[in-house]
Amino acid sequence: MAKYEIGVIVGSLRRDSFNAKLANALIKLGPADFNFKHLSMSDLPLYNQDNDNNMSEAVKKFKDEIKNCAGLLFVTPEYNRSIPGVLKNALDCASRPYGQSAWQGKPAGVIGISVGTIGTALAQQHLRNVLAYLDMPTMGQPEAFLQNTDGLFESDGSIGAKSKEFLQKWMDSFTGWVKKHSQ
Repeated sequence: MAKYEIGVIVGSLRRDSFNAKLANALIKLGPADFNFKHLSMSDLPLYNQDNDNNMSEAVKKFKDEIKNCAGLLFVTPEYNRSIPGVLKNALDCASRPYGQSAWQGKPAGVIGISVGTIGTALAQQHLRNVLAYLDMPTMGQPEAFLQNTDGLFESDGSIGAKSKEFLQKWMDSFTGWVKKHSQ
């Protein structure tokens, strides 16, 4: 059976991140022919164009991990009505130097969770704009703007019964998107 390696990028570094919890729960909904790997942004330096010809080992490793992925799953919080700075920095680091982007052509899915009632709608839209520029075919539908409410997660960290069917359909759409668009 073919394996699809999916890079999972959580837009938060917080130890008890709701989005990391969501990412882990979504991974459990993935099909058997998909393997999900968390890609860490925590060691990436702040992007500086002066370093394009002398990338740090952390940036080289991050870019190599992305290149080895069939697709990417972005699970992001919303900070000040946009994406977190650490996520934007990771996008910039792996897209440079110009013409050597690790992101190009990689199919992507975008989802997120927040305590607010609109979930991460604006962060997701901003992220989609950046991913479009980076030439990443990004799944547009279905969208999922999740509010962290009681019952969303079971005590074992899996998706709760009320949301499981919806998020299973989202994951099925995402994995179908990757199969359709992977290089």
